[in-house]
Amino acid sequence: MSVHQSAIRWQHAPHETDADTYSRNHRATLNGGQQVDVSASVDFKGDESCADPEQMLVSAVSSCHMLFFLAIAEFQGYRVESYEDDPVGHLESRDTKGMEITRIELSPRVTFGGDKLPDRKAISRIHANAHKNCFIRNSITAEVTINPQ
Repeated sequence: MSVHQSAIRWQHAPHETDADTYSRNHRATLNGGQQVDVSASVDFKGDESCADPEQMLVSAVSSCHMLFFLAIAEFQGYRVESYEDDPVGHLESRDTKGMEITRIELSPRVTFGGDKLPDRKAISRIHANAHKNCFIRNSITAEVTINPQ
């Protein structure tokens, strides 16, 4: 078991463009001391120059999948040279629960090097195992699909 922490800090300030409301901008400080400027999504009066919680969730799923993919590929003797993804999350209304991220689509592009190169079937198996083992994906109800490029 491991414990993961962050610190969230917000202070009242006027909204930059809407005098009738407050700024959604705040800061997240992570375990390593990294600071991330966060706000609500632009759709909800947030600051477009900041990350929003939905983007961070989608990024966390993509990052977790990638880390498992890299570990599995290495364990199987493959050398990954590069891994890129442009994940997309869909915020939608579902039944009476309100708004939620209902779907996350991953589109990884992986380049291999070295003497042992996987075929498409091996790559699909690695993605399937990464999908099955990703801690973040296992923690959410959104459907996650992988569409390798």
